[in-house]
Amino acid sequence: MKQEVFSENDLHKISKLTKFTLLLIAMTTMMSNVAIITALPHLQESFSHVDNIELLSRLMITLPSLSIAFLAPLLGHVIHKVGKYHSAIVALFLFGVFGSAGAYLESIDMILLSRLLFGVTIAVLMIVSTSLVGDYFKGEARGKFMGMQSAFVSLGGIVFVLGGGILSDINWRYSFGIYLIGFILIPFVIKFLCVKTEISDDEVEADFNSSLIGIYLLAFLLMIVFYILPTQMPFLIVSHFGASSTVAGGIIALAFLSNGIGALSFSKLKKSFSFETIYIIGMLIIGIGFILIGLVRDVNLFFLTAPILGFGGGVLMTNISVWMLSKAHHSKRVKSSGYLTSSLFLGQFFSPILFHPFVSYFGIQDFFIVSGIFLAIVVGVVTMLRYNVAFKLRQ
Repeated sequence: MKQEVFSENDLHKISKLTKFTLLLIAMTTMMSNVAIITALPHLQESFSHVDNIELLSRLMITLPSLSIAFLAPLLGHVIHKVGKYHSAIVALFLFGVFGSAGAYLESIDMILLSRLLFGVTIAVLMIVSTSLVGDYFKGEARGKFMGMQSAFVSLGGIVFVLGGGILSDINWRYSFGIYLIGFILIPFVIKFLCVKTEISDDEVEADFNSSLIGIYLLAFLLMIVFYILPTQMPFLIVSHFGASSTVAGGIIALAFLSNGIGALSFSKLKKSFSFETIYIIGMLIIGIGFILIGLVRDVNLFFLTAPILGFGGGVLMTNISVWMLSKAHHSKRVKSSGYLTSSLFLGQFFSPILFHPFVSYFGIQDFFIVSGIFLAIVVGVVTMLRYNVAFKLRQ
């Protein structure tokens, strides 16, 4: 294992290949589900004889979030003991095994089980990725790298979505093969990952940082809202408008490209606004995107409206991660990252469950309009309340 110690002011000592490895790990964590989102309508048709397959097909990409949500805090403790390096190698191997299982498993129950186990690997990789960024960077440098990381993740998402869309048009099972990339990344970790010396066992470390509860809650709400994009958009594009999975993949890929642009914009926004204000701005952007998507009558217009959602999501994801790292003590980054991961993926899991009745009631396209209007109203109310509080404090 290559293990080095970096001070906060020795960022230049981190090799480009180490940074690249960190970017690759982040790519697997954040874009792990998008490879199969365009395959969901085809999977639903293949298992049309199964009761509640409409809901089960959506759970295919959110079920990993259930295991992540409940196990991430515990995994944070395990990673703290085992070490980030070895945890990353094991997780990448199992990422390839469980992720690709849908390519050959015949039972919908077994595929769902594989997705549940797949979620454990994502949790480990996300905790390792986030905590290492906290180790290596601070202040503005941390914000810039997180923006770069999110942009790289978005680039990977474009490849995954387009590749998954093309493969699912041939056979929906082929899209699961993309997860074999986990095996390819293992040599990068072995050769190039340099980790800071792990925190010694005699250091006092709280099990839960209560000062971060508000950030965890906002992360949960963010993912409930943002995950409408991957869980509902493919059905709107493919099932409602009758477009191909390749077209759906192209639209969602463009949204992820815009996600990267939003992530890169974070560091500039942070110079002028607080974390709280950036969160409000990002939610407003997503609300506007929802409304515009709901008004679309030509499938080609999704190439203009979907990127609005992506941009807002890129700003918000980077904002919430940097916000957490700025508040977490350096000796608690692994466990704090575990709780953040839990919050994010708990939101992912509950998103399709929470909104399924509304989609059924309003219809999938009108659901976007209603969601956008509701989100805009909430943002407006919160902004007014913050303004009133600030005004009273100045008096």
